[in-house]
Amino acid sequence: MLIIFRQVLESFRFAWQALRSNLLRTTLSLLGVTIGIFAIIAVFTIVDSMQRSIKESLGSLGTNVVYIQKWPFSFTDDYPWWKYFQRPEPKYNEYRLLSERLENAKAVVAMSGRGGVTMKNGNNSVSARLSGVSYDYKEVSDVPIAQGRYFTPQEMEAARNVTLIGWEVADKLFPNQSPIGQTIQIAGLKFSVIGVGEKKGAGFLEIGGNPDLRCIIPYNSFAKLFSSSRPNLTICVKGYESDPGLTNLEGEIKGLLRARRSLRPTQEDSFAINRPEAVVGFISGIFSVLTFAGWIIGGFSMLVGGFGIANIMFVSVKERTNIIGIQKSLGAKNYVILLQFLFEAVLLAVVGGLVGILLVYLLSFMQLGSLDIVLTPGNILLGTLVSVIIGTIFGIIPAALAARMNPVDAIRSK
Repeated sequence: MLIIFRQVLESFRFAWQALRSNLLRTTLSLLGVTIGIFAIIAVFTIVDSMQRSIKESLGSLGTNVVYIQKWPFSFTDDYPWWKYFQRPEPKYNEYRLLSERLENAKAVVAMSGRGGVTMKNGNNSVSARLSGVSYDYKEVSDVPIAQGRYFTPQEMEAARNVTLIGWEVADKLFPNQSPIGQTIQIAGLKFSVIGVGEKKGAGFLEIGGNPDLRCIIPYNSFAKLFSSSRPNLTICVKGYESDPGLTNLEGEIKGLLRARRSLRPTQEDSFAINRPEAVVGFISGIFSVLTFAGWIIGGFSMLVGGFGIANIMFVSVKERTNIIGIQKSLGAKNYVILLQFLFEAVLLAVVGGLVGILLVYLLSFMQLGSLDIVLTPGNILLGTLVSVIIGTIFGIIPAALAARMNPVDAIRSK
């Protein structure tokens, strides 16, 4: 064990001398490895951060839920796009039907929304997204309340003018005071504030907009406000955990809606049953392309860096030929010489890789909108492992040449 430790220490000393003796040459040679590792780990880090942020944003859509809408989340090539225009919008009576008849549903929600709605309180005003929802909305979506309470079933059924506002809406309309029990004007009508949501902040891809800039009212109240423009209705259905894949729920929904719309067996569905997973799948495809591009760009850079390391190692073998001969004449085995130079090549590559990882770490302090960049231990390990592999691949040939030298010829060399 002591011998192995001394060999590693000696290899480290040789590698450090190579770094110090030709600092400019070494730096330029390792620049390719640094750029390559930076490109790969930067792409991986940004993609991981985006995926994490998007998953958190999609969490607002709920789990084990399906959305019944006119338009699908993704389009298929075998279905003409113009047929989507002929589909009817979901109706409130269809929501009532599903709410009463579905046996595999834990909750059924009617919801609609409109962005850019002006809300006022005296001289204070704010433009926010207004959402109309039915009572079970809290079952399919996270609605954390910092102050006040949620709607009651009676308020929902009677379409009372009550509202649950986001944190930023409350802050702008009621600075330095509690909004609970106060009234705000929405589209000319007064609504009583019964609750304020917790401060969440906008996600990288927040579905439905910033939750802090949102105002929720009963769906029937929303329908009264915009009855002239016939607001689009989305029906959200939450299934049970005992229904894997929600296949039973989806089949039951299709049966009830097709019967309600009098569709013959040969006719296609005139509605879309959307799942949040479809959005995740689409975005994952984009991320796969970005990751592949990162590997390509980083691969070319590391290839250049690898040849730079090989060049350093060939020069190092040439400069230390006499020392190699002396070591072998004193009994050093071939594998000792091989590992000595191989360790030096790996160390050079790792140094270049660590510099690239350090640059990615510094990148994580940059503000990219609402995206929070986090360099994970997994990506650090990946960058280090790739550096070790590059050092091993491009250092093995010079190390093998050094290990096979004839000690007599090596000592006689100048």
